[in-house]
Amino acid sequence: MTAEEKLKVIVRALDAKRGENIRVLKVTDLTILGDYFVIANGNSTTHTRTLAEEAEFQMSQQGEEPHHREGMPGSNWYILDYNDVIVHVFYQETRDFYRLEQLWADAQEVDISAYLVKEGE
Repeated sequence: MTAEEKLKVIVRALDAKRGENIRVLKVTDLTILGDYFVIANGNSTTHTRTLAEEAEFQMSQQGEEPHHREGMPGSNWYILDYNDVIVHVFYQETRDFYRLEQLWADAQEVDISAYLVKEGE
């Protein structure tokens, strides 16, 4: 899968489970960690876990397994590493504390409107 195909699957999975404030940052020229960061949050630790699990499930349906994952049940932050796409799913307060968007302020924000689930789909 290309990075763009991964982004579409991941963003749609997060959006379908009502992930909040989903953002994609292109970090290709800023780090060797990956090409894109997907950042989203849930409104509870259960919702946060559900979002991470759904993204991982939808990617596995496409034959893609994470290279690495972080986060335990009840965690406030889950990370799924798909090499070129790194997914960060936070509990809202944890996201506010770490402020990844501010840390990576030089990154280019990617327009994800085409990936979002439309009402009735």
